[in-house]
Amino acid sequence: MEYGLHLLILIAIYVMLSQSLSLTAGYAGMISLAHAGFYGVGAYTTALLSVNYHIPFLLTLPAAMILCGITAVIVSTIALRTVDDYFIICTLGIQVIVFSLMNNWMGLTNGPLGIPGIPGISILGLDIGNKILFGALCLVLGALIFFALRFLVNSSFGRILKALGEDEIYTQAIGKSVYSAKVISFTISAMLAAIPGVLYAHYISYIDPTSFTIDESIFILSIVIIGGMRKLWGMVFASAFLVLLPEALRFIGLPNSIAANLRQIIYGAILVGVIFGKGKKRKTFCITDITNPKITI
Repeated sequence: MEYGLHLLILIAIYVMLSQSLSLTAGYAGMISLAHAGFYGVGAYTTALLSVNYHIPFLLTLPAAMILCGITAVIVSTIALRTVDDYFIICTLGIQVIVFSLMNNWMGLTNGPLGIPGIPGISILGLDIGNKILFGALCLVLGALIFFALRFLVNSSFGRILKALGEDEIYTQAIGKSVYSAKVISFTISAMLAAIPGVLYAHYISYIDPTSFTIDESIFILSIVIIGGMRKLWGMVFASAFLVLLPEALRFIGLPNSIAANLRQIIYGAILVGVIFGKGKKRKTFCITDITNPKITI
């Protein structure tokens, strides 16, 4: 039971991370490899505030989101000066910088030693100390993120993002502020990534830089790709698949001498098979929707 609840909590955390990334990678067409950095900023913010200053969860959560938002605005002003593949490389560099700060700023983050003793979550006197209550909290916050994103992508701003993802030049030609749309979507995505970061820090009660590496960013992006770049429900199933698959491979009964390496090979082969199975079919957004006189944008 405890093991199952643990996996469900991890799935919920990755659902929130992948859905938040889909706003930029799926809808706006900006592939970012810095998402684990924002995830880590959220985790370190709540860890430092709760451990050093005993600030409660209801205050550390908005503080983490605001800090991630400010960081994203600064990052976007740099990264969005580039386009396409150069944007991806730029976000990769930003991810490396964030990880290096976490790993080397001993006075603030305690470097590779990490931050232990992060307290559990308490909301209005209710101690979220067991996995059932924590899982319920993850589901509530995950549902809020899901409905907020669904409302956003179906709004006039969401139609601009969809058009931007299909044809940036055309979107700019009809008078839409492409740069502003990119900055806003990137900032919202980063702020939402802070939420699972806060939850992860309180759940594990210990964080260190190894949880927020470039590998984590790639893993989150793979969930977005497998789940469908613009399919919020698809990312729920993709998160469950990618979290549970390595656990399922543990029960195959492989010889101990080759188990770890062979599990990685099987894991990679299954992922390649899933990608090929999805094929190249992709539902596109009709660019004429953005200029339809019946639609207000």
